[in-house]
Amino acid sequence: MSHSVITVETQENVSQKLFIQPPTSGLSLQGRIRIPGDKSISHRALMLGAIAQGQTQIKGLLLGEDPCSTASCFQAMGAEISELNSELVTVTGIGLGNLQEPTDVLNAGNSGTTMRLMLGLLASHPGRFFTVTGDSSLRTRPMSRVVKPLQQMGAQIWGRKDGSLAPLAISGQALKPIHYHSPIASAQVKSCILLAGLLTEGQTTVTEPALSRDHSERMLKAFGAKLDIDPQTHSVTITGPTQLVGQTVVVPGDISSAAFWLVAGAIVPNSELVIENVGVNPTRTGILEALAMMGADIQRLNEREVAGEPVADLRVRSSRLQSCTIAGEIIPRLIDEIPILSVASVFATGTTVIKDAAELRVKESDRIAVMAQQLNKMGAKVTELPDGMEITGGTPLVGTDVDSYTDHRIAMSLAIAALVATGKTTIQRAEAASISYPNFVPTLETVISQ
Repeated sequence: MSHSVITVETQENVSQKLFIQPPTSGLSLQGRIRIPGDKSISHRALMLGAIAQGQTQIKGLLLGEDPCSTASCFQAMGAEISELNSELVTVTGIGLGNLQEPTDVLNAGNSGTTMRLMLGLLASHPGRFFTVTGDSSLRTRPMSRVVKPLQQMGAQIWGRKDGSLAPLAISGQALKPIHYHSPIASAQVKSCILLAGLLTEGQTTVTEPALSRDHSERMLKAFGAKLDIDPQTHSVTITGPTQLVGQTVVVPGDISSAAFWLVAGAIVPNSELVIENVGVNPTRTGILEALAMMGADIQRLNEREVAGEPVADLRVRSSRLQSCTIAGEIIPRLIDEIPILSVASVFATGTTVIKDAAELRVKESDRIAVMAQQLNKMGAKVTELPDGMEITGGTPLVGTDVDSYTDHRIAMSLAIAALVATGKTTIQRAEAASISYPNFVPTLETVISQ
């Protein structure tokens, strides 16, 4: 029934056009959705498993392109990783300090997490030389935020623009511990330094201006690292060197992927969706807080803890949304969800203001500029701010030709907006969704009810 709403056209076996045309009578969304595994946790499970002693078993791994990039990099440095699937992946680790010098350049693909976290490990392996690159998008993204603190620890790293852009060359060194005061709240920066601290004699500390997601801390502790956390000062200290021991990791569903369904269920009339097995780690639930401020009807069901991470099922029903201001300490806890929150804001009464999110300009695309341009093409009223957006809600959307700019979160956000637009929306380069959510379009087809 939904196939009249959604069609996909693949060109030259790669580029996809996604066409979405709701019926004139409208549609609703109904059903239960099981989302892909959390991307952040999938990366970290593969990395820590690779450098631990013994076997790590990972259940629920995200099968997107980014974790595949992480797996291939660590396979190239000596870790044994079984075929990737969501049921069970086995990683046979090589032990801390034993990453082998690869015979070729390590390719992080489109994954900033792979590159930034891995740099902390590579820089701290004395006597070994590594070269790291990525795709055309990743080669434009800033690496100085991790390279500079690593250089303070004694790392030797070279790259374009004074070591700020990939490709990067790393000559592993015995590093010295530092106390790094990060100018931004970034889990990637924090995690990179903590991973470098694993092999560094003494105490390495990272202090952030606000709390960023804490998956690395939770998992490092589970694998046996010596960590001290001070929530008052947003500081984490790792004492090295520490040997890690392989674990069983159960990856919960990714709240960043759930966000698309939460907003869809809220803005598409007469909808009710249950999203199962969602990770609700408090450092990631800014999206739930923001939608609650907007008046969305979302309930947590079946709350539980799985392998150290809090998990729940989330039920969303359509509701009338109100504008709000999204700024300050909540931003690091919903930075990846701002593209889809901007879609929600189009359907909220009043003017929603998103601030303190300049970080969005250096993601897979300039997400502030791209979301503003594409939503305005559809008839929305979005004004760019240097560090965010102002969105005046209540303007009906009209289907038109839009572009993902090869950014997975943009592609999916525009698809959700198209469900409530009049006429046909064409999303260019829609294949980008597979980076974090390979089954996004088939899942959308299963929940559309006419």
